[in-house]
Amino acid sequence: MPGQNVTESEPRCVLPFEAVPREVSLLRRATIQQLDRWGVPAASDDAELIVTELATNVSKHVGEGASAALVLERKGERIRMELHDKSPVLPTLRTAHCDEECGRGLHLLAGLAVDWGAVLTAAGKAVWCEIPLPYGRRTCQRFERAVKTLESYQLGRDSIALHGWRREAGLAQSAIELIADLLHWTTARGHDPDDILDQALMHYEAEADAA
Repeated sequence: MPGQNVTESEPRCVLPFEAVPREVSLLRRATIQQLDRWGVPAASDDAELIVTELATNVSKHVGEGASAALVLERKGERIRMELHDKSPVLPTLRTAHCDEECGRGLHLLAGLAVDWGAVLTAAGKAVWCEIPLPYGRRTCQRFERAVKTLESYQLGRDSIALHGWRREAGLAQSAIELIADLLHWTTARGHDPDDILDQALMHYEAEADAA
């Protein structure tokens, strides 16, 4: 299930999949990894629930093994998710008392999303929703800046671009080595490294409390 990142004014990712249990599991994992790359891992719980329900509905109502695609997009302080399939039948939000699990996915959507809907497309339909980010844009910008710094630091040290879990492990190691280098720099400049660390921690805790 390869993903495709599209560079636009906002980050966007297209994840094609087939409506079978194994693919749905991979789709959930890919969604979590993508949100982590965008610096919004705290949105993963709601996104994972929604993706699971939408992808499972494709299997139930379009057919097991049906081709579909999940589009993830970060729009300001929201995450937009679109589930595209080849059926032109739009879903209906039924009453909460309908039998078995009918309408469960849409009720979940309505409960978690700040906005949602379904539209016909040239190839079938798209069910979409937008969920809010659990913290402000400023935190996201700090995360993105840190990732760019660590990637640049890593490439300068190893000249190798890592991917997947190796990338995350490599960034964590780069963070440790970068902090150590900065402490060497503060000592060489006559600063107290403990004082620098204390001030950085104070900044972090103040912003975390305000988020």
